[in-house]
Amino acid sequence: MNSYSSHLLEELVTEFGKLPGIGRRTAVRLALHLLKQDVSRADKLGNAIINLRNGVKYCKRCHNISDNDICFICCDHKRNSAIICVVEDIRDVMAIENTGQFRGIYHVLGGIISPMDGIGPGEINVDSLVLRVENEEVEEVILALPATTEGDTTGFYIFKRLSDKVRSVSVISRGVAIGDELEFADEITLGKSIINRIPYIKS
Repeated sequence: MNSYSSHLLEELVTEFGKLPGIGRRTAVRLALHLLKQDVSRADKLGNAIINLRNGVKYCKRCHNISDNDICFICCDHKRNSAIICVVEDIRDVMAIENTGQFRGIYHVLGGIISPMDGIGPGEINVDSLVLRVENEEVEEVILALPATTEGDTTGFYIFKRLSDKVRSVSVISRGVAIGDELEFADEITLGKSIINRIPYIKS
């Protein structure tokens, strides 16, 4: 039985509830909050969602999200383009940028190698990374991947692909407890792990 007096409210609550980390109660609170706002504010939110979905692009160089073909980080001439930090996804770029400790550029893999999930090297952006190293003046590749079996497997695969193509392959410090996900590490800890990165050692 429908517990709502409005099918429109039910529809919005259902859609909010599909978002990660949003339970039914939170979805109801969000929907009721929107009802209390001016129509113009609700329109602004709706338009922002539509504009994001229809207008966002992926950088042709590093695969980060962008409003243009090349993201603002790759376009920033003040960044050190000789150092590439390799991350699993866009959330990791955001986490590292929030530290203010890294002034190189990025390469977003879009996932990590996970045979159990059917994700092999061909499903992530490794080939484009290799091409970047071959065609750009890259001196160091930093592996900032999760401290998991899948993260280690991905790091080893990338190391094998790049070891004879770049002067240095390094990893963020494991001596600092950063957890499995970079996005959940505090900024000071994550910043230190990048500064104190160490050469990749094949185990």
